[in-house]
Amino acid sequence: MTTKKQSSFDFEKSLTELTQLVEEMEAGGDSLEVSLKKFEKGILLTRECQKALEAAEQKVEILLQQNGKSSLIAYENDEDE
Repeated sequence: MTTKKQSSFDFEKSLTELTQLVEEMEAGGDSLEVSLKKFEKGILLTRECQKALEAAEQKVEILLQQNGKSSLIAYENDEDE
């Protein structure tokens, strides 16, 4: 049985992790090196979340443009780039 490839990206988990990173950085106390690593991780998480939100927005636009038609057009996720 073949299944459609599922994304390994978990938006909610990434958003939670990003929130935790921000709270840790706001609390301070980390060395410069640790702070930079947390900042870098935060940027990566932000980009991944933004990409997921943009994909969701595109899907919604496709659905809205169909004016209630029952068939959906194929959506290509360029996540693999």
